[in-house]
Amino acid sequence: MMDVVSRILPYFLSLIDRIDDSPLTMTLKSIIDRLKSVGAKDSHIALIMRAACGIVPWPRVDDERLPKAVRGVLVETKRAFDSAVQPAVVERDEVTRSVKFVFALKDGHTIETVLLPRDGVCVSSQVGCAVGCVFCMTGRSGLIRQLTDLEIVSQVLEAKKLRPETKKVVFMGMGEPSHNLANVMSAIDFLGTYSAIGHKNLVLSTVGDKRVFEALETSRVKPALAISLHSTIEEKRRQLLPKAGKITIEELVEKAEIYARATGYPTQYQWTLIDGVNDGKDELANLVALLKGHYAMVNFIGVNAIDNSPYRRPSEDKIKACVTALRKEGVVCTLRDSAAQRIEGGCGQLRSRTLKVRGDLKGATCEEKAIQSEVTP
Repeated sequence: MMDVVSRILPYFLSLIDRIDDSPLTMTLKSIIDRLKSVGAKDSHIALIMRAACGIVPWPRVDDERLPKAVRGVLVETKRAFDSAVQPAVVERDEVTRSVKFVFALKDGHTIETVLLPRDGVCVSSQVGCAVGCVFCMTGRSGLIRQLTDLEIVSQVLEAKKLRPETKKVVFMGMGEPSHNLANVMSAIDFLGTYSAIGHKNLVLSTVGDKRVFEALETSRVKPALAISLHSTIEEKRRQLLPKAGKITIEELVEKAEIYARATGYPTQYQWTLIDGVNDGKDELANLVALLKGHYAMVNFIGVNAIDNSPYRRPSEDKIKACVTALRKEGVVCTLRDSAAQRIEGGCGQLRSRTLKVRGDLKGATCEEKAIQSEVTP
């Protein structure tokens, strides 16, 4: 696998030099403000944004539906969308249909994005992460910088170029969305308005923060909600997620339940199973007590082994027993199978391998996986 990454290094380094030199601070708002400054009306903006999402063809420079001045900035507008992120590395798994990207940003940093098997895409919201989840590669890097709303949306647009039928976006990649809330909510609003992706197919994942619920209450686009729980025991959860929001598990579940009932979307509780840590009978009993009767479901996924980590995936029998235990008590539970188990590829490992070759390890994440490597020339 390292040989594969080594082969793409010259391309990866040269890519940074080829990225468009428009400002790093370009945002969705700045693009729309630029269009408005030359006379674009709401209908013109909607047409161009839908074209950026691949819903309709990109307007021609002689398209009479648009004022002449607006047609004059079409090229720079398209360039802004096309240059925000650039695919540097692509790994595919033809069996599961997973595709993992390492995207290069204009400042040389990189992020991971994953096309999921069932026509979804997992996007990053930050370079690095401040939460410091002990079982995640990204947690080792700390927060490097926030992604702009344009960089978040552009991950989806690039994914749709490869797989136009993409119809679900999960904010479960690098970073904690609640720590970049304004940009994440702006990206959700954009996708929910222009991309033809249903609101319930936009899934905001968070470790839990009161500000998330405040933002959701006022948002015109109502995404589904996923909570990274991982333990029902406060002290243990703080150990696993050292810098999660200051909200108790009980309050977090209560607020999530209110939102789920209001939107009609069940809350998804994400639970990374770690052998001997959070797969015991005490945790399962607590989960039943916490969630039985709630409009919710539990998604179990075995932890991905990462370098120098003591955390290991439970046996398959033990994982299945955890699922069965919840189902017997009436709690909806699924087992998410990560193809990353077959190679070192989950939880940011593709990105970290790439950065190791550069001598610039900064960490990364995404729960789904890809296998066979190839370079995008």
